[in-house]
Amino acid sequence: MPVVDVDPDELRRLTGHDEKDDDELRSDLFNLGLEFEGWTEDDEFQLEFAPDRLDRLSVEGVARSLRYQYGDDRGVYTPDTNAAEWVVEVEDTPPERPYVTAAVVRGLDMDDEALDSIIQLQEKLHATMGRQRAKGAIGVHDLTMLKGKSGVDEVGKSVTYTGIDPEGDTFVPLEGDQEMTPADVVEGHHIGKEYADLVDEMDRVPAIYDAIGLFSFPPVVNGRRTEVSTGSRDLFIEMTGTDQWTIDHMLNIVCYALDARGGQVEEVRIEYSADAPGEYSGQQFVRPDLATKTKTVTHERIEQILGIELDPEEVVDCAERAGLDARGEADEETGAVSYEFDVPPYRVDVLHPLDVIDDVGRAYGFNTLEPRYPDVSTVGGRHERSRLEDGARDALVGLGFEDLLNFHMINEQENYHRMNIEAGTDVLGAGDPVTIEQPYSEDYTMLRTWALPSVLMVLENNTHRAYPQDLAEIGLAAEIDESENTGVAEHRTVAGALARTDASYEDAKARLQTLAKAFGKDLSTPPTEHPTFISGRAAEVVLDGESAGVIGEVHPKVLVEHDLELPVAAFEFRLDALE
Repeated sequence: MPVVDVDPDELRRLTGHDEKDDDELRSDLFNLGLEFEGWTEDDEFQLEFAPDRLDRLSVEGVARSLRYQYGDDRGVYTPDTNAAEWVVEVEDTPPERPYVTAAVVRGLDMDDEALDSIIQLQEKLHATMGRQRAKGAIGVHDLTMLKGKSGVDEVGKSVTYTGIDPEGDTFVPLEGDQEMTPADVVEGHHIGKEYADLVDEMDRVPAIYDAIGLFSFPPVVNGRRTEVSTGSRDLFIEMTGTDQWTIDHMLNIVCYALDARGGQVEEVRIEYSADAPGEYSGQQFVRPDLATKTKTVTHERIEQILGIELDPEEVVDCAERAGLDARGEADEETGAVSYEFDVPPYRVDVLHPLDVIDDVGRAYGFNTLEPRYPDVSTVGGRHERSRLEDGARDALVGLGFEDLLNFHMINEQENYHRMNIEAGTDVLGAGDPVTIEQPYSEDYTMLRTWALPSVLMVLENNTHRAYPQDLAEIGLAAEIDESENTGVAEHRTVAGALARTDASYEDAKARLQTLAKAFGKDLSTPPTEHPTFISGRAAEVVLDGESAGVIGEVHPKVLVEHDLELPVAAFEFRLDALE
């Protein structure tokens, strides 16, 4: 989960509530879903929160949410914007990174706190929406150090986003003291080395020029000439990436944070040349795009989901206290009320009407809801699948395994590459992934195709714990399957691992044999090959004649990848094979 450092004094100043002591602030933040994790060395709050509310990655965003909670602000707020004076001309860009967006913010009082906040926001957006700069990267520049190219229609100043030879023009990068080409930067600059993999495969690398020359090498490093300091008042913000939607919404979050600091947002015109790669070739538009989006929800649906009765006026009030606008209208024939909710442009998490209902419920106060029995005439009971899962879990615990509960979401690196397998091959765990179209975090980009990667991640995080460690998990796995109505095949899977100095195939099989016997199943283990396991020390798991999984000793390459210094024997098979 993302962790943000927030100065409580700065939070009090931005909310206008100097009377709040630290304990009250922590309680109010908890009601927002922000958990206090501890103090920094500088006596700042460390706050952890779910990665959906990316507008709270800065003290400005947290303060905005608190002001709504306190009732000081209501409804959708959209900053006023000045007309564009700057243009970004997009031409001949690398096809691997074709998109750009930008804004100007003027009149800032950039003190140490404001500078630290914008740097932290930049880093957190890179790590979440930006996928470590791969999907979107932010460049913040001192506008006074830019010299725009003149004569661009009615707009007088422009910069150019293009692609260049890595051995081409030179510039002085941030934290550097000499002219370097982009190739020099990725080979000899400490920031360049960290992000070199983002441009390694490009024949031509991204570059941004003004009338003086090269001043930014996205997504790697900005130039020293336009470095922002506490003396900066006017900023030029550019973002490049592989997806226009992502960088446009990252820009909105940054603009709202700087608006909270008293900055005046100014539009920038983006002009894609006719031969620019990507879907916007030949188009032009202004950014930031601060238009609201609308979600329609019925009153009946709100009451059904929240389990409470509300007057229409209460729904509108809760929506406004959540930073939304709401308009209710009754059907002339049925009298049923439905609402149109306006969602502000910084709310990248609102994708479905249920997200709006969640906001209404939070503003109402989930802590005030009274539990009640459902008004149904049936008697509840466990599903047979649940009984099977509980029985398997009890048996595993009886065999000495510690029961795990991991996230069902993972990323491609953990699911495939670190397990030494390739997606699309015919081994267990290599099925086509169910991916998230707009992931909020690079850690969770897909549903896992098998559970063993999750178990090894736990072992990796537990290297400071005593051994032996015998871990097991029963959980969801999924992969693309066009034969299914949903296009996705889901199943429950059983994964176990033995991490100890004497772990062997025989140890894992002995436990698997006992588990199979407990369910009256006949186990056989014919030899097989699987890249995750050592060749000659792996076998297929066959239960009652049906292939169900794999068992073996984990390959040293996989152990090294997970920083494990002792043997691991593991198995995985489908839970329904025990039925």
